Parts: sequence; structure tokens; C-alpha cells
Amino acid sequence: MKISLARDDGPAPRERGALISAGATRLAWWSVRILLIALGAVLLGTLVGALWTVVLPVVFGVLLTTVLFPPVAWLIRHGWAPALAAGVVLVGALAVVALVFWGIAPSVAGQADEIAAGAVGGLQQIQTLLAGPPFNLGQGQIGAALNSIVAQLQASATTIAGGVLTGVSAVASGLLNVVLALVLAFFFLKDGPRFVPWLVSVTGERAGRHLRPVLDRTWRTLGGFIRTQALVSLVDAFFIGIGLLVLGVPLALPLVVLTFFGGFIPIIGALVAGALAVLIALVTKGFTTALIVLAIIVVVQQIEGNVLQPILQSRSLKLHGAVVLLAVTAGGSLYGIAGAFLAVPVAAVAAELLRYAGQEIDARTGKDDDPEDPADVLAEDVTDPAASTVAVPASDSRDPDERQPAHEAGREQA
Repeated sequence: MKISLARDDGPAPRERGALISAGATRLAWWSVRILLIALGAVLLGTLVGALWTVVLPVVFGVLLTTVLFPPVAWLIRHGWAPALAAGVVLVGALAVVALVFWGIAPSVAGQADEIAAGAVGGLQQIQTLLAGPPFNLGQGQIGAALNSIVAQLQASATTIAGGVLTGVSAVASGLLNVVLALVLAFFFLKDGPRFVPWLVSVTGERAGRHLRPVLDRTWRTLGGFIRTQALVSLVDAFFIGIGLLVLGVPLALPLVVLTFFGGFIPIIGALVAGALAVLIALVTKGFTTALIVLAIIVVVQQIEGNVLQPILQSRSLKLHGAVVLLAVTAGGSLYGIAGAFLAVPVAAVAAELLRYAGQEIDARTGKDDDPEDPADVLAEDVTDPAASTVAVPASDSRDPDERQPAHEAGREQA
């Protein structure tokens, strides 16, 4: 067998103007494609925003289903009817949450008098602090300041009333979304296993071949997100609870429970739980204890938000930490608190879709996951009986007179 090492100079050089024209044409086509993709994304975001009152309960229902479906599936495998299994598990989950709040209610009621007395003492401390240096405010000045605040509140009564009505409307809308999400979760738990076969029958087997793995990956991604968020909230509540117990702050157990559930609501949940803990520490234990509680909360939440949560979510959802942070920022700026909460699972699902598309492209183009070794490819060509000549193409297609000797190129690089 004869091996030819002749260099392949490639096609003849093209004119400079033709190359510039071809590059400009390619750039224009890619610009049009990018603009069309951006337009589609904007239209999709506008549609989601217009149907947000419908999309939000559906998404929350799906997330709740990912948590409750394993026990439902276990009951169904043991002979329970799907409707009965879904109802029992959903009612049981609600009962567990109700029992948690019912268990902390006596603690709140038993320490209400202590908190009220501490609030009065805290106000007196603030008044004494303002009367002393460096403020040196007399009783008359303090009274005048309080009267000014009252007058300002009275002048802003209309605005405050409007804000209260807006807040009440938001709370009512939130409760409606919760109820709707629970109802949808029941139907998802009961009829979830029949959804994929029905969707395949509607779209056809050709599209169903892709829908099955895509929906399976989406399901695993959402379940991983909920488990990760629960772990992060548990760590947050655990360390803050230890600090509250060591300092002897009242209502430590209710504050721990509130911190755990608040961890599922980005930004606002942690802020409200932390502010309430600092306030209770201030009115019951004094200014120094309140500062220590504030420092503990800030340190724990900074470690959780900037280290623990990005690392865990990047591992469970296969997303880089920077992608997680950017997703939360974008979701919060577009759709508020709910958008910040849903941004990470949406980004994770989008990443899974891209991975699946890449794997399908590689499968259709015949590429393996691992790159081929050029030496193995050359050996296969040499040992092929049908191959009598192996051409080794040159990596440099310039004119032979313009090429640089290897030793000169190496000396210039050195």
C-alpha cells in the first residue's frame, strides 16, 4: 500500500472584495435570524405576562405535584385508586402544614404578654436615647416630632388607604392563586401519568418521540429545584434558629418555621423573616442583642445566597452559579417575587431543552460524545483494504511562496 503525503493547497484564492461580500452576507443573515429569535422571545414574554394569572397557578401546581407525586405513585402501585391516592396525599400535606402552625400557636400566645411589655420598654428606651446625647431632644421636641408624624399620616390618609386596598387585593389574589394551584395539583396528581400518552396521541408518534424525553427531563429538573430549595431553606432556618436559641430570643421556634417557609420566596421572604426576628430581639432583649441577631441573619443569608444556593442549584440543575444569579435578577425585574422564584427552574428547563437538542443534532450527524482521536482515524484509513492512498491535507492553504519555514516560524514565536 502506498501512502501519499502530497500537500493539498485547496481552492484557488478568492478576491478580497468577494470575501468581504460573502462575510457581510453571512453577517446579515445571522443578524436577521437573531432579530427574529429576539422578536419571538419578546412575543412569548408578552403572552406570558398577559396570561400571568393563569400561568402562575399552573406552574405552582406543577411544582407542588413534583413534591407530592412520589407518595401518590407508591399508593397507586399498592392498589389505591388514583383519585383517592391524590386526595389523601394532598389533604395529608395540608394537614401537616396546619399542624406545624397549630403547634407554634401556643408559643406565640404564651409569649404575647412578654413581647407587648418588651415593646413598651423598647419605646421608652428609644425615648430616653433621644433625650440624651448626642440628640439632646427634650420632651417637647419629641412630642412635636410625634405630632408632626401624626399630621403627615393624616395628610397621606388617602394614599395610605389606596395602598392598603391594593395590598388587600394582592393578598386576595394570592389566596385565589393558592387555592387554584391546590385544585390543579390534585388533578395533576390524579391524571398525571395519562398526560404524556394523551399528548403523544394528539401530536403523533413522530413528535411524541421527542416529547417523552423532554417532559421527563423537565420533571426531574423541577423536582431537583424543589429539593434544593428546601435544603437551602432548612440550612438557613437551622443556623438562624441556633442563634436565636443561644441568645434567648422569644418565639424562636415560630421564627425558625417562618424562616424556612420564607426561604422559598426569594428576597422578600428572607427579608421579612429577618426583620421580624430583629424586631422581636430589640423589644425583648435590647439593642445589643438585636444587633447580634442582625449580624447572624446577614452572615447566614449572605453565605446561603452567594455560596450555598448557587453551588447546590448549579449541581442539581446543572447550571453555572453565574447563570443562577442572572436568572434570579432577570426574573425578579420582569415578574417580581414570583418571577424571581420561578426564574431558576425556567432557566434549568431551557438548559435541558438545549442539551437535548444538541444530543439530537450529534446523533443525526453521527458524532459521538467523545472526540475522535486523529491517530485512530488515520490508522483506520491505512488498514482499510479499499484505501490504496491516504492524502494528508495541509493546514495552510496559502501560496507556497508565502509560507514560512517551520524553523523560522518557531524562532519568531520564541
